[in-house]
Amino acid sequence: MSTKYRFRDKYRIELRERDHLPPHVHLTGGGLDVQISLEPVAVTQGKAPQKILQEALAWISAHQAELLKEWKQWHR
Repeated sequence: MSTKYRFRDKYRIELRERDHLPPHVHLTGGGLDVQISLEPVAVTQGKAPQKILQEALAWISAHQAELLKEWKQWHR
């Protein structure tokens, strides 16, 4: 598991090396485990407070290309 981004001293965006398709990341911390797809950037599983989700989705969107590149390196 690789933490890509930490925010608000509690939440993390994680890319898990041994995970399943489709390409996605997880928003974790504070009791959350939200799955967010990378193509398109969208919540596919779980729930989070709207402000936390907005911040996470904005960061993931801004870093989508590099997250997809790393996903593809781990999941050949």
